[in-house]
Amino acid sequence: MNTRIASAFIFKREEEVSPVQTLDEKQTSYWKKNLSLIRNLLTIWALISIGGGILFAEPLSRVKFFGVSLSFWIAQQGAIIVFILLILFYAIRMEQLDQAYIRDVMEDR
Repeated sequence: MNTRIASAFIFKREEEVSPVQTLDEKQTSYWKKNLSLIRNLLTIWALISIGGGILFAEPLSRVKFFGVSLSFWIAQQGAIIVFILLILFYAIRMEQLDQAYIRDVMEDR
């Protein structure tokens, strides 16, 4: 193989390289909604798992739930159930967001 051809495959010309990809308005909106959803769901997860199991353990331990203290139940099972529900909610919401984004992109074409 010719060395010029090989070097063309390995080293792109400077004008061909784009160091930053710019996002259009719809892509920016999509990612803002996605990151906002992730931030909100992680906040809920942290509040339930850390708050319910650790920070508010003493007041919640006075409440009985399924025969055990509520703080114990949240730490052992509740946080896991909430986490699974948050994953399910995220998957459903992202499917809706993806479909809306695809529909908007197709309308512009």
